[in-house]
Amino acid sequence: MKNIPQKLDELRSLLVKNKIDAYIIPSNDPHFSEYVADRWKSREWISGFTGSAGTVVVTLYEAALWTDSRYFLQAEQQLQGSGIALMKMGLPEVPSIEQYLTKRLDAGSVVGVDGRLFSATEFEKLSKNISPNKLKVAGDLIDQVWKDRPLLPAKPATLLDTSIAGLSTEQKIDLVKCYARVGKDDILIISALDEIAWLMNLRGADIDYNPVAVCYAAICYNKAILFIAPSKLSEKDVASLNSLGVEVRSYEEFEPFVEKIDITKNVIANPRKTNILVKQLLQHRSVNTIDDPDVNGTIASLKAVKNETEIAGFRKAMEHDGVALTKFFMWLEENLAKSDVTECKVGEKLREYRAQSPDFVGESFGSIVGYKEHGAIVHYSATKETDAKISGEGFLLIDSGGQYKMGTTDITRTVHLSKPTEKEATDYTLVLKGMIALSMAVFPSGTRGSQLDILARGPMLKAGLNYGHGTGHGVGHFLNVHEGPQSIRMQENPVTLKVGMVTSNEPAVYRSGEYGIRTENLVLCVPHLTNEFGSFEKFETLTLFPIDTTPIKKELLSDEEVCWLNSYHEETYKRLLPYLSGKEATWLRLKTQPI
Repeated sequence: MKNIPQKLDELRSLLVKNKIDAYIIPSNDPHFSEYVADRWKSREWISGFTGSAGTVVVTLYEAALWTDSRYFLQAEQQLQGSGIALMKMGLPEVPSIEQYLTKRLDAGSVVGVDGRLFSATEFEKLSKNISPNKLKVAGDLIDQVWKDRPLLPAKPATLLDTSIAGLSTEQKIDLVKCYARVGKDDILIISALDEIAWLMNLRGADIDYNPVAVCYAAICYNKAILFIAPSKLSEKDVASLNSLGVEVRSYEEFEPFVEKIDITKNVIANPRKTNILVKQLLQHRSVNTIDDPDVNGTIASLKAVKNETEIAGFRKAMEHDGVALTKFFMWLEENLAKSDVTECKVGEKLREYRAQSPDFVGESFGSIVGYKEHGAIVHYSATKETDAKISGEGFLLIDSGGQYKMGTTDITRTVHLSKPTEKEATDYTLVLKGMIALSMAVFPSGTRGSQLDILARGPMLKAGLNYGHGTGHGVGHFLNVHEGPQSIRMQENPVTLKVGMVTSNEPAVYRSGEYGIRTENLVLCVPHLTNEFGSFEKFETLTLFPIDTTPIKKELLSDEEVCWLNSYHEETYKRLLPYLSGKEATWLRLKTQPI
């Protein structure tokens, strides 16, 4: 924290020099990624706050950081002595960034942003909401004060074989041209890293947990262009892309390419995922811009519906993950009584067991290991200061996942390490009932996630319980563990669930200062039946690992729910058995006994 006030002073000197009254520093990169490479951790560098979500506003006299309820406690601790006030988003007395700027600044003041870090949609909305103040693309001012700023990530990338991806790059480009309506006078620009990774069958390691490479792409009528550091790809991969009609250029050539686009061309882009600098470069030359015909992005929508090869890959990845978790939980039970097992140690051991799979590439996110009251912190991350020793009592919540060459996993299991209390058992069983209800759902084609959310919350709502996060998010195929455009949550999302979509199912309950309970599986939307009443769909549960039966109050479960759980456990045992040793198989058989 000692350096934060100095950093703020240096930035304010630049504000004065550039005639700017305030500067906004978001958490994202130029590609609007959930996780970002070290080079773009500007908000973290200027504030000292390490949470994944937050925005800093620096004026000539004040500074403040906005973050959501997941990070209130962490932000309070990390901002102490920084001179940056914490703005707790969502609380009634806390102003929005727009309200703060309007109140703090004189009318006509200039608010600066790095144009690469604001989408066209976000920029235009913010510009309108802070009027009569002016929003200005002021460049990357942080770069001028961050002297030891990390370079662009330079890790190698590789191409996925069609045997894993299911479709070739050529096939995907043709699909995108069709759905995005790319004609002979059109150019489609793509900025989102996971979308380019899917399109080009490209995987990298530039961002923690997300197997993507830093790049841009453009699709023209007769060719495609990949803007990426040439050193990332082997000569063989470059030749392979060239043979598919993909030209490879350096990452730095993207903006000059945009500046030279012929004014007779139309540029198609998703304004929610294309930065305002790109749009302004085109506007300044009067190049016609067209919004992607799919409001969520053509590629995002195509990518969300997995093909049969990708689905087979998911199923195989779940088997690998289930084996790793079997070995891990056996280790946990054997070591709790005889050695110091802590939250951090659990995270390390989880990775070790997953890494035993030859197809393991890395974790799909940082493991959340919350013991007792730490489990009630939704996005808890154990540190040296908070690392709790795990003893043989109470709830232990573990949310983790792996990236495998054939698929991505995300699973949460909450286990009880002793005899649960009446309240603990009731809470646990209500969460389980919600998870089972969504797992067994049958719904008409065209159903939205918001219409199904009540199934997962229903049992808890009846008991006066609820949870603040969504019930389900999309999951990528050996890609980002959080993927749109579909979701299952209370808030309305017009995207309908489609056959082939993989989504999480994770109801929960959190009792602050006591414990957290979350049970999560990944589910695949599959056809159910078609008759005179229409087409119906349902979910296939993909995740394969036992759900702890110790805290279950069986009397709260219906016969149908008991049947679902017993069938799920039998399927889990059958699928994992071929991979297990005798001792492991015995352990798994015990954990999958019918209740």
